Amino acid sequence: MQKILIIGGGYAGFYTAFKLEKHLTPGEAEVTIVDPLPYMTYQPFLPEVVAGSIEARHTVVSHRRHLKKTNIVIGKMTKIDHASKKATIALSGAGETVLDYDHVVVTAGAVSRTFPIPGVADNAIGLKTVEEAIEIRNRILSNFDKAANLEAGPARDRLLTFVVVGGGFAGIEVFAEMRNLASYLLRYYPTISFADVRFHLIEAMGRIMPEVSQKTSEWVLEDLDRRGAKVHLNTQLTSAVDGVVELSTGEKFESDVIVWTAGVMASPYAKNTDLPMDERGRIMALATLQVGKEGEAVSGAWTAGDVAAVPDLTGGGVGGFCVPNAQHAVRQGKLLAKNLVATIRNEGVSQYIHKNMGAVAGLGLYNGVFQSGKIVLKGFLAWCAHRGYHGLAMPTWERKIRVMLGWIANLFLKRDIVSIAATKTPRAAFEAWASRPKA
Repeated sequence: MQKILIIGGGYAGFYTAFKLEKHLTPGEAEVTIVDPLPYMTYQPFLPEVVAGSIEARHTVVSHRRHLKKTNIVIGKMTKIDHASKKATIALSGAGETVLDYDHVVVTAGAVSRTFPIPGVADNAIGLKTVEEAIEIRNRILSNFDKAANLEAGPARDRLLTFVVVGGGFAGIEVFAEMRNLASYLLRYYPTISFADVRFHLIEAMGRIMPEVSQKTSEWVLEDLDRRGAKVHLNTQLTSAVDGVVELSTGEKFESDVIVWTAGVMASPYAKNTDLPMDERGRIMALATLQVGKEGEAVSGAWTAGDVAAVPDLTGGGVGGFCVPNAQHAVRQGKLLAKNLVATIRNEGVSQYIHKNMGAVAGLGLYNGVFQSGKIVLKGFLAWCAHRGYHGLAMPTWERKIRVMLGWIANLFLKRDIVSIAATKTPRAAFEAWASRPKA
């Protein structure tokens, strides 16, 4: 049998394995997927996890449950020597192992892209994983609990000041959901008023949400302004040391919750290969999703998703390449599986062509924005479109049903406001009262 090794179990990797299971005949190939985590995270739902509109576990898809014919390896790729077709994998708690393969699929995804701004690495938090979304939510709820016991002053202001850096779709969605959650919490905290809670969005460019028209982005700005959220355009974060936020405009304030969404970059693990890469650290790909450059494919090597520089044949991509988003990653993974099977069977491969279907964003409960060409929806209708699209785009019917049932339950039971921050120190209560041997 041919051995297929998939590095990375995110959108592209999961869908590649998922479709390979459907296309391959028994005994035709053995598929192995390697990822540090045993699940795929549906990242468009992370802002709703922050707001408590979706249960965190429902935003992830179990590899073992839904990839029943695939070997699941929990570990990190430390090296790919494609010349000898061997990959070195650091296994979780079990040292390193070397896996042989006939075809390697690198779908390692992306990580948050940061800059060497003082204090960011120590105090900010990203929004690429479900664990980060849970932490942001817990911090907001814990800060409200602490602030409710304090008199007005700097300490209280710090707890009730929330900052998001980056005005793209991820930044705007989480910013709006955080604002919506904070407004909802006020009914349970009579000592905290709307004016006490401050929200700041910091964007280096002169506009937000470049994926939509200028007019639509201005409507979003007006909507955020009506909700008491301040957007700083043409402004850069210059420092976040000890939670003291300093802006290029000279403004300064303190915050315990600084969320970084200012861009992504290809996973650094991709550099541990002998495959061709571009200046941005992405693996170079042909439109067929084969690794290659100057029109020549590297035999037995494939790539897709955020880690790959895939040509955008529609002409709509930035710099001629597909932008890193879920739309492309999912569709590339599906096509990659078809092309890989076709190659094993000595059949022809197809090129990846997908025109952007538009953009949709949730801006808190019952509010959103949608744009496809000249068609623009705002408010409740756009929010319905957001939930409808992502509810259907969520992989597997098992996960779709769990998410949708949660939405229905929330209509009647309202938003869950419980913080589980104590999970960061799960043994604290036990240790405090555990009997110890006498000295």
